Amino acid sequence: MPHPEPHPAPEPSEPSDQRPAAADPAAGPPPADCVECGKPTAYPATTPGIVRCPVCEWQEAQRTACSG
Repeated sequence: MPHPEPHPAPEPSEPSDQRPAAADPAAGPPPADCVECGKPTAYPATTPGIVRCPVCEWQEAQRTACSG
């Protein structure tokens, strides 16, 4: 039984920390950048106050939970 051909290597994609320059306007407002690390967050850029990415949010919760 012949061996199947190996799958071709996937095309390299853009790094995850870079967003495309032209965003789809129907997708909504662009995400806000994290105030600590600068990565995109799950919140829109119009969100008031301190906005953190999930990782920084978790780290801040850990710091404040044990500070008593």
